[in-house]
Amino acid sequence: MEEGHQSLDLRYIQAVEEVGGIPVIVPLLKTARAAAEFAALLDGLIITGGPGILRALIGALPPDLPPVDPRRDLSDELIYRAAADQPVLGVCYGMQFVNAMAGGTIYGDVQAQADAMVHSADRGGTQHEIRITQNSHLHAVLNVEKLTTNTRHIQAVADVGAGLRATARAEDGVIEALESDDGRIIGVQFHPEPITGAELALFGDLTAGASRDSRSARNRRNSLPRSHIITYPLLA
Repeated sequence: MEEGHQSLDLRYIQAVEEVGGIPVIVPLLKTARAAAEFAALLDGLIITGGPGILRALIGALPPDLPPVDPRRDLSDELIYRAAADQPVLGVCYGMQFVNAMAGGTIYGDVQAQADAMVHSADRGGTQHEIRITQNSHLHAVLNVEKLTTNTRHIQAVADVGAGLRATARAEDGVIEALESDDGRIIGVQFHPEPITGAELALFGDLTAGASRDSRSARNRRNSLPRSHIITYPLLA
């Protein structure tokens, strides 16, 4: 890691733009005031993938998974709380973060702790199939009951947090998606940012929800149209 630099996978930016959103990268923030003022400029939140989450952890991180930088951990919490009424998409680390914030728990190493198959490409994992719960918001968005996804994680959700429910699982039972009761929050364990598959609909759904919310907010503020989506940066 080069000290003092943030980076973000360009595919998040491209996916947001592809579905009509305006991507805005959130800087790493360290005060609730700054987070609140920044969140007021935006209409939705994507919490991207990242390193090992330390919140609500069951067991220790394995040697091949570096821990999240404390600066990102703090900033994630600040911006997530500040954007509490906005649509949220959590990806991999982002899904685990959302679950931990709701009081759920996270396996430090799902392969070792839950007798799961290999879910990490770095450990030799390959694509695998997930089953999506019918009558879930995720099912409505993707319009499929089964989906072949990438395999890029070592951690995974153990106990689901309050107000959330699991909406997809791998064949070994590992939770691959969760959502809030109202569908405002969706978390997926796989990475949907490659813009060539059905997963792109997740970004479209987030943009649509953000657009609806921002129109009513703009009417109240009498302001010009704003960005539809926040993308959250990795620290690198």
